[in-house]
Amino acid sequence: MPYLTRHIPCLRLIRSLSSAHLRDHHFLLRFAALAKELSDQPAPLPLPSRPQSPHPYDYNRLMSAHAALDAAGGAGAGADRALHLLDEMRSVLQRRPDAACFTTVAAALSAASRPKAALAVLEAMALDGVTPDTVACTVLVGVYACHLRRFDAAYEVVGWMTENGVAPDVVTYSTLICGLCSAGRVAEALGVLDLMLEEGCHPNAHTYTPIMHAYSATGMIHEAKKLLDSMIAAGCAPSTATYNVLIKALCKAGAFEEVEVLLEESSSKGWTPDTITYSTYMDGLSRSGRLDKSFALVDRMLSKGLHPNEVTLNILLDGVCRTSSAWAAKWLLECSADIGWDASVVNYNTVMRRLCDERKWLAVVKLFTDMSKKGIAPNSWTFNIVVHSLCKLGKLHNALCLMGSEGFVASVITYNTLIRHLSLLGKSNEVYLLLHDMIEEGIAPNETTYILVIDCLCREEKFLAALSCFYRSLEDGFSPSVVTSIVRGLIVGGKFGELHTLIGWILGQGFAIDVYLYRVVIIAFCKKGYCQGTEMYKVCHILERMLSLR
Repeated sequence: MPYLTRHIPCLRLIRSLSSAHLRDHHFLLRFAALAKELSDQPAPLPLPSRPQSPHPYDYNRLMSAHAALDAAGGAGAGADRALHLLDEMRSVLQRRPDAACFTTVAAALSAASRPKAALAVLEAMALDGVTPDTVACTVLVGVYACHLRRFDAAYEVVGWMTENGVAPDVVTYSTLICGLCSAGRVAEALGVLDLMLEEGCHPNAHTYTPIMHAYSATGMIHEAKKLLDSMIAAGCAPSTATYNVLIKALCKAGAFEEVEVLLEESSSKGWTPDTITYSTYMDGLSRSGRLDKSFALVDRMLSKGLHPNEVTLNILLDGVCRTSSAWAAKWLLECSADIGWDASVVNYNTVMRRLCDERKWLAVVKLFTDMSKKGIAPNSWTFNIVVHSLCKLGKLHNALCLMGSEGFVASVITYNTLIRHLSLLGKSNEVYLLLHDMIEEGIAPNETTYILVIDCLCREEKFLAALSCFYRSLEDGFSPSVVTSIVRGLIVGGKFGELHTLIGWILGQGFAIDVYLYRVVIIAFCKKGYCQGTEMYKVCHILERMLSLR
């Protein structure tokens, strides 16, 4: 066993622990050796130096290098740097960037999920009089279709391209298909595929893969296989990414024998499994409790010249959590310096999440402390896990203090967690203030947020505040579930006048009331005892009001 002889320090550490803590030393030893090996890999090459001249080509080269950092997990910093370089060209150097510069920055911002910023860059491109080419228009199609779900605008861009001699290419159509598939509009995506063929634009693997993903994500494995066969029949060779999507679906369905067949036939079918292929397979095996086979795949990867990456390592760490226990994985993180492993925030988040599954809230907090001592910066996922654990420990004050600390990265999940636990304690004032705080911080409440707040306020008989919260929710779109929450709260509180007015206002605005809401109203009235005796007229009055305005 090469892993054991290669990593004696880890062997000594593991032997020092009791078997009650670690159920399978073999997996831990192999994981520790892999972690050390990954940490010993050479650092990435440095970025190109600042251009000596303001030539657009040199600036675009540096912009592309920064954008590539984000693609490798740079969390958007590369896009910011690329945008700064673009502004530097336009404002400081008074040099007009070319189409490639604008497109590189817009694409980086789009990839960093900042579609509005990407649109602003493309608008600046038009203001500077730079004519968009096919690549720039394709980025714009991606912003509209993949991020903003403004498909009419995406179709308009494609139409403009055709009318102005900027021919949409296979990447343009594939980007549109990707957006449609991610929105669940697979039939429409197939229509775009037909349009491509009519226009004489031949699809490639990137065109088919989003459709394959849409089929696989909804469990339509039979349709995914048929699509693969049709690709091959049409002379379009599926890429490794295409097969990876299918393998993920097969793993989810537990069809590991079919995955093995795909891997065995890969050479004859003209595709080469990569690290993602094996990592996906490992994840499926680990989730089904076959961690031994997951580790066996590592040897198979290495024999083919492939090396595990951070994702692979985290999959195996998650498997250790599932098989040996999260406590064992926690120990691995705590002694990571002794092992020679540069553990990341993702690794800590994985173990913290599994500790939560085992209801070891205090262990989560201790691991967070260990992480902070090592100088590993937490992210929003980390804070969500820690806030949840503190709330479960009954330490809401500590959770609120942590939330106010420097560097805290909150999300809507963080706020929903705190709101839920404060609501259980009947602290409606604090709940309402948290809602106000998250809006002030620019974090949009979601449907769950509004339901939690409205339910809490109604339980505390603060109906005016609950109604105010409901009307505020309409700024984020009409939600039948939020309507159900406020209606149920008013019925339970006996506020029939307010309910009568609210229903009239809802219907007056043209919002539809479905059968489910009628059912909720009737059940709520029955639970309060209004469906019996003389007060039955109140139920009938409300229902007639709802029916008369349909």
